Amino acid sequence: MGSAGLARLQGLFAVYKPPGLKWKHLRDTVELQLLKGLNAGKPPAPKQRVRFLLGPVEGSEEKELTLTATCVPTLIDHPLVRGLAFTSLKVGVGHRLDSQASGVLVLGVGHGRRLLTDMYNAHLTKDYTVRGLLGKATDDFCEDGRLVEKTTYDHVTREKLDRILAVIQGSHQKALVTYSNLDLQTQEAYEMAVSGVIRPMNKSPMLITGIRCLQFAPPEFLLEVQCMHETQKQLRRLVHEIGLELKSTAVCAQVRRTRDGFFTLDDALLRTQWDLPNIQDAIQAAAPRVAAELEKSLRPWLGTQEPPGPGQPWDSKRPCSALGPESHVGH
Repeated sequence: MGSAGLARLQGLFAVYKPPGLKWKHLRDTVELQLLKGLNAGKPPAPKQRVRFLLGPVEGSEEKELTLTATCVPTLIDHPLVRGLAFTSLKVGVGHRLDSQASGVLVLGVGHGRRLLTDMYNAHLTKDYTVRGLLGKATDDFCEDGRLVEKTTYDHVTREKLDRILAVIQGSHQKALVTYSNLDLQTQEAYEMAVSGVIRPMNKSPMLITGIRCLQFAPPEFLLEVQCMHETQKQLRRLVHEIGLELKSTAVCAQVRRTRDGFFTLDDALLRTQWDLPNIQDAIQAAAPRVAAELEKSLRPWLGTQEPPGPGQPWDSKRPCSALGPESHVGH
């Protein structure tokens, strides 16, 4: 069971990270559950060895002793002698989520850790649902942060919010073309734009490829954000700046990732499913799709630009507005 089970633990899978749980603790929990599963299998039958044992001669009335060839089990591979067969198993983590955020988190085991690097170099977009709350501002843009200001929001309408979101998306799409370093006059760039695979290949701030309002019931509103090179803090800041553009204030009540590249909520294993059989099945089910999607995403860039190494971060450290990499939204 151990070696056979390990052979099926080679690839990527997704889990659902609940809010309040740190990604390191989640990874350690998954690793512990996998080790328990690998070590829980029935150990193989012990090997036999021939030994000559001293014993009485059969049928003899005298107390004569003789050496008799006997097969006895060897104990060198016994679990009580050797210990656990598997004591460590490295699990890699893809695009991370902070402790307050929830949603899809991609993990890799075995050669899946190298596939995490391929996902990194493919710069796939991620989807979030972000819940905002109008009427107050805090020091960390979170609902439970230290209150800084309270404002009115009666003048805020769905039309005003939609207009702000349209300007945000437009400014980020222009920045996306700029950071992609492509000559838009070429046929290659045109084909990439049509297929929707234009992505920045160098450092860039958070880029939003799509944003829309799903629900609007003041003081609450729910946004769907499609983006790349983001952090969850930048998404919370986005809610704060949208509140300012609406001539009010807003805090972020929830950040939930619903898609990371080609993994969605339907692929994410719940906490009760973080065990060896479920993870093995998830890896095997996702393997063909992972290979096809990575080839599709990386092929347009092969031979054009050299992707950065996994040690180079994509999140720009310079301060920038979440509303637009280059400019603010006008009132």
